Amino acid sequence: MLAQQFINAISLGGVYALFAFGFTLVFGVLNVINLAHGAVFMIGAYAALHAVVQLRLPLLGGIFVAMLVTGVAGWILDKWIRRRAAAGPRCSSDRPADAQTSGVYLAMATLAFGEVVRVVILNAETLTGGALGLNGIPQLTAWYDVALAVGVMLYVLLRLAHSRVGRTMTAISQDELATELMGLNVGAYKLFSFALGAALAGLAGGLNAHFTFFISPNEYGFERGVEILAMGVLGGSGSPWGALIGAVLITLLPELLRGLGHYRPLLNGIILIVIILYSPKGIWDILQSAPRRARPTAAS
Repeated sequence: MLAQQFINAISLGGVYALFAFGFTLVFGVLNVINLAHGAVFMIGAYAALHAVVQLRLPLLGGIFVAMLVTGVAGWILDKWIRRRAAAGPRCSSDRPADAQTSGVYLAMATLAFGEVVRVVILNAETLTGGALGLNGIPQLTAWYDVALAVGVMLYVLLRLAHSRVGRTMTAISQDELATELMGLNVGAYKLFSFALGAALAGLAGGLNAHFTFFISPNEYGFERGVEILAMGVLGGSGSPWGALIGAVLITLLPELLRGLGHYRPLLNGIILIVIILYSPKGIWDILQSAPRRARPTAAS
């Protein structure tokens, strides 16, 4: 029984790692705080559920539908943000709207998009069950499905980071205006980032829907987006490895600290604050820098 609980916790951590991969792709690479990620996760869960139950597709087919639908949602989100930037107040510089869409303004735009999606899902009771959600979902997701998805996507994202596309996205995060002046289509790379990040959230949502038996709009709202943000901050948003570490830790800490009762949230907060203060780039940065710090000591 204990072993099964541990397997379930690890599987849930893998699902959240996939979710965090998509968030890190946008936040860590393009410096964009996407607070609509929880809503996209919810879209993927419902899309996979209806593809499997109503269309009678296998789990793999349902996951493909979820990634396709959420990829389109990411495309719409990117268009939404640019339109909000064009309609919003202009800064004193002559930088284009894409270069201005960052920081608090962009975070609020994604939050608004997420709330629109949540309200639509709450009112589409025939498809989503409304505020009560849907239960009795067949459990088709096994731990090895999650492990395979995490392994494949981790490999793809690491290869992407060392490709021309990945290097260009890193250049955009460092200086968007300079990258655009080099003749590169910054808007296209942003669109690709949002669409791929949303598709990864859809993958996580589809697997989660057939793992937890239950889907409710209240489970995938703003709080879930903040939780994924904490995973990125804790593990490190500069690499998919950081997202994986943060997701596993955030998922397992409540189980490991169950004996502390009501003090668990307090200890979770203390751990997060310590990481932010002493390693703003997350645990992955600590693990990477440890060998470099050890070399002078060994040489001496």
